[in-house]
Amino acid sequence: MTTQDRPLSPHLQVYRWQWTMAYSILHRATGIALGVGTLLLVWWLIALATGPEAFDTVQAVVGSFIGRLFLFGWTFAMFYHLGNGIRHLFWDAGKGFELEIAAITGHAVPVSAAVLTLIAWAIGYAVA
Repeated sequence: MTTQDRPLSPHLQVYRWQWTMAYSILHRATGIALGVGTLLLVWWLIALATGPEAFDTVQAVVGSFIGRLFLFGWTFAMFYHLGNGIRHLFWDAGKGFELEIAAITGHAVPVSAAVLTLIAWAIGYAVA
């Protein structure tokens, strides 16, 4: 049997796509995004300690359209990961496993993350 004749991984043949799969993948992706975003924060802190020229460079990157888009995504990742983490804490306590509750909380996490992201950015622009 060649590698081309092998069947696909069983999970691709057996499982139907579900929202819980998407939310699980998004949780992992936001965790990675938070790690990458933290590198930007470290760069910013190092530049702050290095001097005005280095800090101005980082500020120019962060203040650009792409930089702000990245920060917006990072903000969403933070709120999504936080919300899903709280959801998992309830699961660790044995709460929220009923299908209806799990579905409601599952859908509520990305919606609340989006709303909290917009609120945070609105406050940020209002204060600045």
